[in-house]
Amino acid sequence: MSVRTLLLVILAIPTLIVGGAMALGLTIPTPEWGRDYVLRFWLDPNAEPLELPAIAGPDDPDRPLIVIDAGHGGRDPGSIGNGANGEVLEKDIVLALALALRDELVEGGGIRVALTRDDDTIVTLAQRPEIARQLDADLFLSIHADSGAGNTDVSGASIYTLSTEASSEAAARFAERENAADALNGITIEGQSAEVSAILVELSQQQTQDDATEFAALIAREGEGAIRFHPQTRRSAELAVLRAPDVPGVLFESGFVTNQADRSRLTTSEGRAEYAAVLARAIRVYFARRTNNRAEQ
Repeated sequence: MSVRTLLLVILAIPTLIVGGAMALGLTIPTPEWGRDYVLRFWLDPNAEPLELPAIAGPDDPDRPLIVIDAGHGGRDPGSIGNGANGEVLEKDIVLALALALRDELVEGGGIRVALTRDDDTIVTLAQRPEIARQLDADLFLSIHADSGAGNTDVSGASIYTLSTEASSEAAARFAERENAADALNGITIEGQSAEVSAILVELSQQQTQDDATEFAALIAREGEGAIRFHPQTRRSAELAVLRAPDVPGVLFESGFVTNQADRSRLTTSEGRAEYAAVLARAIRVYFARRTNNRAEQ
């Protein structure tokens, strides 16, 4: 029996139960919409448990938790730019930006923060969103920087959300490159099924994707006039790092390491502080809205 057939059988069982109950005139309580009702499928039951990162911020599990993911790392440098002092690596830029954002959030108080990596280590694509899931995070933010592929004029930040269809050819190329990070790190993961991954995306809660879209809009709003955005600010693509069905996730493309202006802002503490301030404001507004929505229910 194929994986798709097995999943369809599993999904059909509740439908048959409900249908039988209705035929008998029985009433089945309907659960409230929430993350506890996401269907979860363990693709590899023999996988080693993750070593979860420490959580910074208030020691209160009721406080919202964001997991910040610094892209690439290890043998995978990500995009490479040439600065006045030599090569500038994406993996270093985004790690510094992730640390700056963590410090900004912790200093402001009220929000718990965890990093998928806080040094130059390898974290597989599958592990990054899984860390957020196992920590029961409320939000996931993956930070990256792009390359102009020979065009040093292209610049600006952009914001990606998950979609099975890319918003443009450029977004599709970006997703293809980012999804190959494990191969660049020399990591081979056996037993991964693109078919199962597609099914998991289809089963993801619509609310999760709506929340991710709202967060992306907040980043664009808070960053207006504060940081430079690419003309195509909002994008979507089938990015493996955003495949958590129950944690809203956004990928923030901070700029282009091949552009001098972007590179200058991303490699200075003052420039990183500007990015961190924008992202922190968007995160705080997002969590404030979630709190208000729960209070009104």
